[in-house]
Amino acid sequence: MSQRAMKYLNDKRIIYRRYSSDVPTATYDWGWYYSEGTHGYYSLFNTKAKINTYRSLKWHLLVLWYLNPDMDKTQFSELASVITHKPNEFTTFDLSPNMLKDIINEVYIQDLEQPPKNKLRKIVFKDGCGLDVKQKLSIVGKIIGRKNMIDQEAIYQCMLDLHDMGKKITIGRIAGLLDCSSRTIHRNMGEELKQEKQELNNINEKI
Repeated sequence: MSQRAMKYLNDKRIIYRRYSSDVPTATYDWGWYYSEGTHGYYSLFNTKAKINTYRSLKWHLLVLWYLNPDMDKTQFSELASVITHKPNEFTTFDLSPNMLKDIINEVYIQDLEQPPKNKLRKIVFKDGCGLDVKQKLSIVGKIIGRKNMIDQEAIYQCMLDLHDMGKKITIGRIAGLLDCSSRTIHRNMGEELKQEKQELNNINEKI
């Protein structure tokens, strides 16, 4: 089985992860907690999940462009070629030369002063924090589950953390993290979160 071509990114010193510059509510040995959430944490390729849509590919390339402002167009074009070459294990689909050229041009003209849209995160674990999945999920449950009211925001945060740790998102697992009944999760989930749950699970199923 081939491996993802991370060596290229590391050899070229491409930045593909960055912690948030927002001030955390609390700092721990393992990471940070943001009570209001942060959009500033970017972490690409930290799981085995691959890019499986054109929209996701464009977002990944936009984040790489944003995190590496000293990169010129020639360097960015080479990076985009590596990311979109299917045998390199970043994507699940092939891209024609014309589509690659189009997406490079689309990303290149974007304003680097404007951060790419990003999911709101309340808990950020440091790389190499030494915790296994079970320990991380225990922390998520204790911190996010502190809220007296189970709302869509709390459910969504648990969904993101389960996804990041390669776990299938289920109603039972969310309920376990938030220390409530499955019925409570069903009642507060809403159609949009149900769709997001399915999309996140689909990504992990394609690993």
